Amino acid sequence: MKKVCWPYFDPDFDNLSERIFGPTCRVCIDNESMEDCTVVKVDSVNKQGLLLEVVQVLTEMNLTISKSYISSDAGWFMDVFHVKDEYGNKLTNQNVINYIQKAIGSTKESPNLAKVKAYADYLFDSDSEQYPSEHTAIEMTGTDRPGLFSEISAALSDLHCNIVEAHAWSHNDRLACVAYISDQSTDNPIDDPHRLAAIEGHLNTVLRATAGGTTACTQQEAKTAFGILGAEGTMTDVERRLHQLMLSVGDFDGPCEPMSTSTVGTPGSESDEEGRKTVVVIENCDEKGYSIVSIECKDRPRLMFDTVCTLTDMQYVIFHASISSRDGYAFQEYFIRHVDGYTLSTESEKERVIKCLEAAIERRVCEGVKLELCADNRVGLLSDITRVLRENGLTVVRADIATHGEKSVNAFYVRDISGNDADIDMDFVESVKKEMGPVDLEVKNNTTRPSTDDRTSQSFSLGGILKSHVERFSHNFISIK
Repeated sequence: MKKVCWPYFDPDFDNLSERIFGPTCRVCIDNESMEDCTVVKVDSVNKQGLLLEVVQVLTEMNLTISKSYISSDAGWFMDVFHVKDEYGNKLTNQNVINYIQKAIGSTKESPNLAKVKAYADYLFDSDSEQYPSEHTAIEMTGTDRPGLFSEISAALSDLHCNIVEAHAWSHNDRLACVAYISDQSTDNPIDDPHRLAAIEGHLNTVLRATAGGTTACTQQEAKTAFGILGAEGTMTDVERRLHQLMLSVGDFDGPCEPMSTSTVGTPGSESDEEGRKTVVVIENCDEKGYSIVSIECKDRPRLMFDTVCTLTDMQYVIFHASISSRDGYAFQEYFIRHVDGYTLSTESEKERVIKCLEAAIERRVCEGVKLELCADNRVGLLSDITRVLRENGLTVVRADIATHGEKSVNAFYVRDISGNDADIDMDFVESVKKEMGPVDLEVKNNTTRPSTDDRTSQSFSLGGILKSHVERFSHNFISIK
């Protein structure tokens, strides 16, 4: 009998490149170089989308990126970020520093995000038993109208669905909504195809309905998709998914009906500060083979995430970038190519990228009154809250809802039925408390930059990110026909 000989492979062969060239991802957090901020340096083997993953880690922790330098030519990724915490201070909590290093380090290859999350839960004493391991996730898109989010909430309540978490954006008369639901009686995911089909049909009816049977938009078809999502699934940040959904319904093409526009300022002009708008310019650098995207707009948290997310999802590769801010304004410059290696060669392509970046910057900024409401969690709570808002002549333009144990934490940005700034008085507050029972309600009249200072919105704070499963989308969705 012939002896079969198998070739020998050194078990350390896979680590050879790392032993020769050093670790493939190095994260250095420096609190000594700068007086007023922490410097985060990342060196890694490059891959498409790595910049977005790094920015996402910093964004999820509510860190403000005041300055950044990016270079990712020749297969190597080198980044420097100047960051502060949500209170404008350096990062001094060693647990936070350890988490950043571990989370960014896991992006060098397909990460085991479950292990990273478990590590974060251990660091911050998160109570993972507050949440079931899985929920049924629904994503919805369609033409927005006053009261639509309230109708969606009521429809899910009528269908005996418990809304565990929900996030909705409205921009240019389009709506994107992501909701995590469970069965009202069992608190388990809903996986019965017939019931999912019934829920889809009901929601599509709500999304397609319009006052008087007509719509100002040409044909913005309503869409609904379902998925059973848990901690082990393919994960995409929920805000990135909202960007993708808004992009899919073409919110960058402008509102369905003509709306009054503010004064458009140009970079460096002497126009009124409130009149200055986002300015995006694209030029080609033929010598180096890049397209240069320059952005000037009001500075705010999560701005870099929004722009990098949009360019990445539009299949552009960022090779170099420079980010800075001063006097309340942000200045961003990206050197990009399409994934096929070509620059933006046509005016139509440049115009589309400009529109999409403007929409990405604007869709998060909700000009309206912010209502923060905390109450004991119960089935139908969201439906009751949004009904009270609608009965008081208020429409929701953005919503972030999360449940934490026995509490429901809700943040709504509202305007009046005509789309103007809402007038919230004590009579309204008393009406809500009378209708809803014991609730904590806070009104923030901040119409300049209200939407991204989510210090009290637990769904996007560090604690909320670590406790709730807000990163789970994209590939797990199935469409019920």
